[in-house]
Order: sequence, then structure tokens, then C-alpha cells
Amino acid sequence: MLKYVCLIDNLLQVPKFPPRLHIIFARKSNKAIIFRRGPSKYVCSIGWDRQTNIFTLGQWLHGRIYERRSDISPDGKYIIYFAMNGKWQSEIKGSWTAISRYPYLKAIHLRAKGDCWNGGGLFIGKNKYWLNSGCGDEIKEDTKELTRSFEYPWHEGYGGECPGVYYVRLQRDGWQLTEIETAGQWRSLAIFEKKLPNGWSLRKYCREEVNNLPGKGCYYDQHELINSQLNKNIHLPDWEWAEIDDTFLYWVSKGKLYSAQLGETGLIEEKELKDFHNMSFEPIKAPY
Repeated sequence: MLKYVCLIDNLLQVPKFPPRLHIIFARKSNKAIIFRRGPSKYVCSIGWDRQTNIFTLGQWLHGRIYERRSDISPDGKYIIYFAMNGKWQSEIKGSWTAISRYPYLKAIHLRAKGDCWNGGGLFIGKNKYWLNSGCGDEIKEDTKELTRSFEYPWHEGYGGECPGVYYVRLQRDGWQLTEIETAGQWRSLAIFEKKLPNGWSLRKYCREEVNNLPGKGCYYDQHELINSQLNKNIHLPDWEWAEIDDTFLYWVSKGKLYSAQLGETGLIEEKELKDFHNMSFEPIKAPY
């Protein structure tokens, strides 16, 4: 009997997935912010100094941060993010947009939202930001350190949800949108590309799918390295995030962060920079 009980337990066991990582580079400093999600109801912020490869834990949140509606200021001093904990009767209405001091999550500017439409925003200067606010925001905390721009400063538009912030951020940071494909109401694919050294290009496939793959959200990315001169394509389905910084290529695969340089025939000097698996929630106070 025990054998059959164990067998049923194994069949019903929820599969474990590696932590999901999303990273945003500051445009004019060596800082980057990492949002690490896992388990699914917990997320933390982590500061990364790209020059020294020192990682600094910010704070944990029992809830969800929508990393594709988030940003870091050009100097790496501030973070803007949209979050949800589902406590709809609370003072912050269950979801909110916040601006915090890197690498922490404690808000110096806080706007209660009350739903998950729109939210988040982008920095358009080191002390100036734009909000993807929609309507119904209620200011709970404010700061004089930053100012808000009420004008939409870009030509492109992709709606109020994650692509409306994420796709603009990608293009701002040097990615070229090459194609958008739509397959029905709840499935689309946006393809971005960035030039790399030695004739290579990095292609980013940004997928929006309701019936997503196991372990993926409704928004997820895949990648491919392409060299038209060599007629060579390297498909990289496990790369959930990737970016170029100077001559280095960085990527995330199965909960780990890697770096390498691109030689004439492909990746060289590949290194594992950080394993983010063995982390769990801990209460941390911001020093401000």
C-alpha cells in the first residue's frame, strides 16, 4: 500500500523550475538590477556591479514584480517597478507602481493601483521618469528627488501592458525591432535584433502566449546568435534573457548568469558569474 501512496505522491508532485531572472542595465553606469522570481509568489531585487561582478541583495517581496514594466535610471541610482500582492482591500489596493533607491524595493514614490492594467514606467533621464499609469492611481508616497514627465516621449506604441513598456525599453537600449507576428488574439511574437562583434547578431524572440510552456509566464523570451557571413545560426532556447555590454555577451540560463566574448566562430571564454538557485525569502530593511 505504501508503494502506491508514494507513486501517487510522485505523480501529483508539482515540478520544480529554476528561478526566473530578468536583468536591466543602467545606460550610463556599470550598475544593473536583477529581479529574481522563485518560488512564483516571491521575488527579490539584486544589484549587480558589472565592473566587479559583485552582487548585492536588495529586498524580498511576497508578491509579483512585473519586470517588463520596470526600469533602472541611467546612473543606476533609482528603480521603477510595478508590483502586485493581491491584497485588494489594503491601503495600496493590491497592486502599485513604485520608485525606489537601488537596489532596494522600499518606495520613495508610491502609487496605489488596484488592478493589473498598465502600471510601471521608464526613466527618460537620471532624474526624470514617465509612468505607464492609465487611470485610477492614488499617490501614497512622493519625493522631490525626481520629476514626472506627462508627455509620451516615444513614437512607438504597444498598448498599456508589458509590451508597452518592455518593447520601448528594448529599442531605447539599442535593440532594433525587425518583425511582429500575430497568430490569433492571444498569441504574438516580436523579433528584436542587436549587432555584436565579429559579424554576429543577437536575435531576441519576445513571445506573448496565454497557453504558455511549463515554467514560462505569458511573456517570455528566447534567443538566437546569427552570423550571416558564416551562414551560421545558433539556436539558444534556454536563454531566457541576454544582453551585450561592450565586447561581452551576458545571458541567463536555468537560473544562472553567464558571460562570454564572441570570436569569429562563436562564444569564447565562457564563464558562470552567479548561481541564483539557493536563495529564499528573508526580511530585509532598506537603509533609508
